[in-house]
Amino acid sequence: MTTADEPGVSIGDVSHSTFAIGSHAHAESHHHAAPRDSAAEELLLAVRELRADLGRVRDTDQTRALAAGLADTEDEITRTGTAGESRRQRLRELLTDAQSVLTLFASAGTVAGLLGM
Repeated sequence: MTTADEPGVSIGDVSHSTFAIGSHAHAESHHHAAPRDSAAEELLLAVRELRADLGRVRDTDQTRALAAGLADTEDEITRTGTAGESRRQRLRELLTDAQSVLTLFASAGTVAGLLGM
């Protein structure tokens, strides 16, 4: 039972958090990215470059879908260290759908080349 002069403590969502309690407590947190091979690293860099380039063109349904697919690919590579074959296939399809806009960007050719298109 608490009295009115005691402070209240509330701890909400602590996922991905580090905390320590007590007068001599010490908390330390280490976050590590998933290890990537050189091919995944190269694809990640190309995906990021194409995402930046897409911000320079007018939005269409195709470019929005491609931007979302690129973001998902970047997230997957960052979390797992690779982009799975289904993710790569989806990205190939999105690149094909947005081909008319993408011919403007060398970065689209880089991503396509890394996907084996």
